[in-house]
Amino acid sequence: MESKHDSKHVEDEGSHHHIKDYVDPAPSPLVDAGELVRWAFYRAVIAEFVATLLFLYIAVAVVIGASREAPNCGGVGILGIAWSFGGMIFVLVYCTAGISGGHINPAVTFGLFLARKVTLPRALAYIVAQCLGAICGVGLVKGFQSSFYENYGGGVNHVAPGYSVGTGLGAEIIGTFVLVYTVFSATDPKRNARDSHVPVLAPLPIGFAVFMVHLATIPITGTGINPARSFGAAVIYNRHTGWHQQWIFWVGPMLGAALAASYHQRVLRAGRWKALRGNSTHL
Repeated sequence: MESKHDSKHVEDEGSHHHIKDYVDPAPSPLVDAGELVRWAFYRAVIAEFVATLLFLYIAVAVVIGASREAPNCGGVGILGIAWSFGGMIFVLVYCTAGISGGHINPAVTFGLFLARKVTLPRALAYIVAQCLGAICGVGLVKGFQSSFYENYGGGVNHVAPGYSVGTGLGAEIIGTFVLVYTVFSATDPKRNARDSHVPVLAPLPIGFAVFMVHLATIPITGTGINPARSFGAAVIYNRHTGWHQQWIFWVGPMLGAALAASYHQRVLRAGRWKALRGNSTHL
């Protein structure tokens, strides 16, 4: 015969399954005038500028070096280029996540804005800082090795011969979807509550996603998936090669980011339905 104590224990166990061990942050307002007068806002913008500068300097320098050594069957090749992009993103996200969120990519910022995780002024400031940082980073590469930079394409993105514009656009959409989907999953509050004892867990899959996408799309577009990366290289190289398909490396990543944000928020986390139901149930 079940005692009252046993019954209470069963009830407690049953209710325990409905207790959340994480907190979903409140959606960011479209505009928060208060953040514009706080130093933390400008510190975050500076962090995005510096991180994107460092990212483009290392990544484009590796691209130029690999192109230089390719005829001699030397250098790091596609694998090394992919590792340089993915590795730098891992390092820089780890360094800046606690300051700015470690976006380092206008497409990531755009996706997080659509998910109401950043305000409109912050998103715009980040994107401007990222593009300026990318220009400065590529400018450093050109300044340090100008002849090699000019001779080996400047690290610009373009659709490779043999591939159509549609294929290039599709590669950018899917590649950015993989990246932004990984960002949302790695920074999900539910996951962080369970993995808080592993501080490098979020930057690691993000960097690895960048690495894998580069392996797949370098032969097609040189891999953009980051409008600032493509824009910075085009500005410094400043030739037709870098500009005539520049739209692909903005439209593709932004579409991919929007799709990833919608999939994660509306399907995996069912954000719209949870809001309509007033958080009456726990997923």
